[in-house]
Amino acid sequence: MKEVLCFLDDLLKPNDKIVVAVSGGPDSMALLDLVLELKDKKNLNIICAHVNHNVRKESDSEANMVLQFCKQHGIVFEYMKIDNYEMGNFHSVARQKRYAFFDLLVKRYKANYLFTAHHLDDLMETILMRLVRGSTLKGYAGFKKIDDMNHYKIVRPLIEVDRETITNYLTIKNITFCEDNSNDKDCYTRNRFRHHVIPLLKKEDKNVNQKFKSFSELLFKYDTYVKKEVCKAYAKVYSDKLDISLFKQLDDLIQELVLQKVLEEVYQDNLYLINKRHLSSVLKLINSSKINGYVDLPKGIKAYKNYGFLTFAIKSDECNYYLEIENNTMLPNGHKIVRYNRLDDKSNYVLRINSDDVSLPLYVRNKKRGDKIATKNMGGHKKISDLFTDCKIIPSMRSGWPIVVDSKGVILWVPGLKKSKYDKQITEKYDIILKYE
Repeated sequence: MKEVLCFLDDLLKPNDKIVVAVSGGPDSMALLDLVLELKDKKNLNIICAHVNHNVRKESDSEANMVLQFCKQHGIVFEYMKIDNYEMGNFHSVARQKRYAFFDLLVKRYKANYLFTAHHLDDLMETILMRLVRGSTLKGYAGFKKIDDMNHYKIVRPLIEVDRETITNYLTIKNITFCEDNSNDKDCYTRNRFRHHVIPLLKKEDKNVNQKFKSFSELLFKYDTYVKKEVCKAYAKVYSDKLDISLFKQLDDLIQELVLQKVLEEVYQDNLYLINKRHLSSVLKLINSSKINGYVDLPKGIKAYKNYGFLTFAIKSDECNYYLEIENNTMLPNGHKIVRYNRLDDKSNYVLRINSDDVSLPLYVRNKKRGDKIATKNMGGHKKISDLFTDCKIIPSMRSGWPIVVDSKGVILWVPGLKKSKYDKQITEKYDIILKYE
């Protein structure tokens, strides 16, 4: 454990604030004792964070044991008892609640670090479980010694030592700890690996845990490199839509990871709804010979393939609206039409008209069947549906696209796409300026 203590001595600075996650078990009590070794030397502010999962009858007495240890050594004791659990995987839900509590304490005390007691055997167990269940490149690597969480770092100082080393340390130092009898039960996957698989591997090679650590570090290096390449590719092929021709030039691995990154942006907190079957469906759509098409994804989202691009949108019923245009008119699509007194912009996002040429007030509505616009400088009329096709507007966006009309229903402007013959040049006479933002 001298190596761990040297690591902590190098890592910690005078007056550092540390939240230590302490269950009361052997690993976390050993970690807390190691941090105590440097408390006076570094003038450390140590906060012990204990979570009572409230699933065993011993939980309350274990919490009291940790409390008494903290009182004896002048450590701040913070406690949370979980009264109920939402539906779902127990271990996953418990972990979410636990780390939410830790994060709260880190912010409350403005701590520099969160210490957890994961050790070398934990790393082996995690890697083996993920190899069996399936995971990502980063997932197969297990966990790092240090994770940067932006405003603090999660540190696992014991990752260099195994369970046996920790047990010997506790015996030598005569440190009290709690034994969780659920760790003896083979009904839990981790316990089966711990009791049966890892002893067999250590029998083959007593230093096998170090091999797993090297494996983990190597995978994290590969993961860091791949992520950099994915970020470069992502910036090249995707803005608000995916350029399919550029996407197809990417390596197969990078394609899949770029698509995952796109879906992360689309789904954000709901990314858990996406699985490999969804990814395969989207990739199949991209690589199909069809020019247009779509696939259904969770939460009513569809991936649309149109004109060489892939976009994601919620397929909803036709959005009907008819709004009088005022100084600042909000539209259902999240954009707005704003009236200006002066503007130099000459793009299709700006309309200038003379009120003598139209019937006021002006309105904005969604597209209707048969809509036509009297085109500027071209003579005649153009169907709005043809305009959408020419401008490569995907079908899911057409029904709600804004159309500006006067009180008689004459189409004056399709914002962002086309102006009618009623639009005026900057040098001409006009008294109304509208901008689509």
